[in-house]
Amino acid sequence: MCPAFCARIILMKTTKKGFTVLEIIICIAIVATFTVLFFFQKRDIDKMNRDEQRKTAINAIYYALEEGFYEENGYYPESIENAETLHWIDPNLFTDPTGINLWQEGGNYSYEAENCDEDNHCKKYTLRSVMEKEEDYIKTSRH
Repeated sequence: MCPAFCARIILMKTTKKGFTVLEIIICIAIVATFTVLFFFQKRDIDKMNRDEQRKTAINAIYYALEEGFYEENGYYPESIENAETLHWIDPNLFTDPTGINLWQEGGNYSYEAENCDEDNHCKKYTLRSVMEKEEDYIKTSRH
């Protein structure tokens, strides 16, 4: 009885508490992997969010052109370089999520008028937004 009991006491005294270096390295690797995956997902979610903001702005500009400007004037403007042309909508919609205005170089939005006469009255237009995660979002004139 004593040898078995003594062996148990000796094993209990020599057993160390805590984690091994290998266990700690594995835990750090798992946490690092999840952290990297989280930031990649967050970046993609941020891009999709900015794309949705762009779609909202293009749709608002589109409806202001169709239901506001065209209904009042019977034609489309040659340009929409300022918010006064489309006073029906919030001027902040003319700024894309990166902070560049519609009419500034390098912006994600564009307005291209077509079939314009000498009075700058146009029959068609194309609104376009360059997206980060999708194909370009395009709206064309109804009339």
